[in-house]
Amino acid sequence: MSNLNILIVDDEQNLRQVMSRMLELEGYTVCQASNIKQGLKILEKENPALVISDVRLPDGNGLDFLKKIKEIHPLTEVVVITAFGTINDGVKAIKAGAFDYITKGDGDDQLIPVISRAVEKANMAMRIHELEKHLNNKIGFDSIIGQSPLIKKSKELALRVAPTDTTVLLLGETGTGKEIFAQAIHYASARSSKPFVAVNCSAIAKDLMESEMFGYKTGAFTGAIKDKKGLVEEADKGTLFLDEIGELSLDLQAKLLRFLEIRAFYKIGDSKPTEVDVRIIAATNRDLHKEIEKGNFREDLYYRLSVFTISLPPLRDRREDIPLLAQHFLNYYAAKVKKNVNTYDREFLNGLQYLEYKGNTRELKNIIERAVILSDDQTISKALLPQSQSGLYHPGSERSSYDLSAIEKAHILRVLEIAGHNKTKAAELLDIGLTTLYRKLHEYGIE
Repeated sequence: MSNLNILIVDDEQNLRQVMSRMLELEGYTVCQASNIKQGLKILEKENPALVISDVRLPDGNGLDFLKKIKEIHPLTEVVVITAFGTINDGVKAIKAGAFDYITKGDGDDQLIPVISRAVEKANMAMRIHELEKHLNNKIGFDSIIGQSPLIKKSKELALRVAPTDTTVLLLGETGTGKEIFAQAIHYASARSSKPFVAVNCSAIAKDLMESEMFGYKTGAFTGAIKDKKGLVEEADKGTLFLDEIGELSLDLQAKLLRFLEIRAFYKIGDSKPTEVDVRIIAATNRDLHKEIEKGNFREDLYYRLSVFTISLPPLRDRREDIPLLAQHFLNYYAAKVKKNVNTYDREFLNGLQYLEYKGNTRELKNIIERAVILSDDQTISKALLPQSQSGLYHPGSERSSYDLSAIEKAHILRVLEIAGHNKTKAAELLDIGLTTLYRKLHEYGIE
């Protein structure tokens, strides 16, 4: 939605100017028009949250104008005002899609509250609209949020391998975004118009895994009353994402290895092989080298899958990305639950930096969702930080190699981000001299 909050359309100049001044004092951006023709010209260029229109205008009826507004900008709200209010006109206005109907003079005390609710409703509708557009879009590399060196390196590797048909192995802890990376690789490849089929190897019962993966023929076993396509065949010409590959049984590992070698497989109960053309992306949070040593994972399958390996960093190793991720999740959940929450106070954001994040980005996402639901204000406060989400992050602990200097570096990077990379402003926010900031930047190797 454009910067224009409100458009006033009324032929009474004094009324327009008084109303405009009053709304500007409330913090709104206001534009004026004296008739429908002028109003339509503005609407062609702008997309206001709210139009305040008189019913009786020099070149037409305000109710007809209301219908045109809704045709041009369906999400724009309209408040109709008139000096000659009738119940019939009010009913017509509401039926035509008006947010409210106010009689001049009688409704002066109602105007500001009504306008406030109308603008909030329009802005919320627009945010939901943008959210739905985002959800309908295919996930690409733009969906991977972060500016830290570690996440940039992972994205760069993924971008390089995406256009090829090379098998990819994604390594990373739970919640680091392995499926998002897999989808981004798929949609950046020549297979993007074909299926992306995700299989969670830990979510399907072991005795059903083979039939789910490779399918079966009619009569192969009791209950097989018709042929079933497996997930491998469903992914033909596209990408098969095998999540939690470390959970796959040794029997299935052998069959998967055979498929990777010859690009064909036998359905249960079939004597003829089925050939498919799929790209494989696998992912795991396990250390496959240790699983091989324990006899839980085939070494030959590992080498087939790890042609191109990408490691995804845990959130605790890229704390400078926390503010960006937090704001993204805030926008998402505020629109989802239809709440006008749009920012955090500094203490909340600082507090996020000191959580351990055993659940990584997924844990941060859950924290923000909870905070948005509980918030009663536009700003999320420190009080909404979890008391025991995953324990506090302790520098020097066995789980983390961070020391005090690492925390300071992360804090400087975050403040630089807030300051739009303006070093003078960042120094003011940090309450240090500009020379000191430059020395710190040099010390930590920050460009």
